[in-house]
Amino acid sequence: MATKIMMPKLSDTMEEGVILKWLRKEGEKIKQGEILAEIESDKADMELEAYDSGVVRKIVVPEGGKAPIGGLIAIIGDPDEDISSLLSGTPAPTQTKAVEKPAQTAGPGKPAEQPIAGPEADGKTKASPLARRLAGENKIDLSKVNGSGPQGRIIKRDLESALAGKSTAAAFSSKSIVPGTAEIVELSLIRKTIAKRMADSKTTAPHFYETVEVDMDPAITFRDQINNVTELKLSFTDIVVKATAVALMKHPQVNATYLGDKMRQYHYAHIGVAVALEEGLVTPILRNCEQKRLEQINAELRDLAERARTRKLKPEEYTGATFTISNLGMFGIEQFAAIVNPPEGAILAVGTIVEKPVVKSGQIVIGHTMKVTLSSDHRIIDGAVAARFLQDLKKILENPASLVV
Repeated sequence: MATKIMMPKLSDTMEEGVILKWLRKEGEKIKQGEILAEIESDKADMELEAYDSGVVRKIVVPEGGKAPIGGLIAIIGDPDEDISSLLSGTPAPTQTKAVEKPAQTAGPGKPAEQPIAGPEADGKTKASPLARRLAGENKIDLSKVNGSGPQGRIIKRDLESALAGKSTAAAFSSKSIVPGTAEIVELSLIRKTIAKRMADSKTTAPHFYETVEVDMDPAITFRDQINNVTELKLSFTDIVVKATAVALMKHPQVNATYLGDKMRQYHYAHIGVAVALEEGLVTPILRNCEQKRLEQINAELRDLAERARTRKLKPEEYTGATFTISNLGMFGIEQFAAIVNPPEGAILAVGTIVEKPVVKSGQIVIGHTMKVTLSSDHRIIDGAVAARFLQDLKKILENPASLVV
């Protein structure tokens, strides 16, 4: 019996997906669990496994085409099965961008290259055809790459970290800008999702903003002491995440989501940390930060941020946050207000640490301060509630030793 292959929902914000590559052609056999296609969502590139075994009877959406969630993209069935009824009323796919084709394609009577699901007969490393081609083109030794596909198989996204430096340099060096001209740049799926969600948030959630200035001298001393006596390379973001988690446990009204006629308050801190990509923002989530030590937060945040940049995050790693932190301090931004990331009730915007004259014990001295701004949804958070949260957060950041007690 023929099986419809639908565009899967790979994230809570995904509305459509793009077919990056088909790993089977029409008329080719495939077994249940083997990789059928590579799909781009608004958060990551994922591999789609075949639901059933059979023959690929019809590819409805070509490479580079996009389809909505639940839209028909292919049909798998028996070789002689009538699938006309399954195709009736199927809308034509839309083309979103050109997808690079393999260097060689199969000619008449010549079978196309198959994805490698197990060890090869010659003992070569398991890798998809696309990964092999990219490795060959960029002179990457596959034996030194860790695979994240089924049975440790190397797939496209496993190579992106190694390619990131080359591609970034190439993007800036090869793109020529002609003065006096303009160009149309299609929005990525990430950017489209950001545009929709932020517009919805700003127009439906009544935002208000409150800012406090934190004395960061104690945090600087605290961080330097830890980094000097251990191998840990603690960042200020790590400290802010942990301090925020502690403050959220004292103020569940801020750690909440709006549910129409009610709200849900969380007694755990799943904190999303915004990571900037060239095509937009993603927010990998550090779960149960209130229970984690600083070194755990440091290790997890480094890992999640790196995999976010190479689009290797799993869906469960970027869904389910109760609160978000956006830090632009590394760009020299002193203060900004972020837009609440729905359905969360608040987001914390963190600025850079500024060296400037401050008054301490009645004396003007050189100090280091940092401004943080809480953006809140006024439907569930009042001004005094937000103020008390910021008051406690400031106290914790100015007494960072409390984070290790």
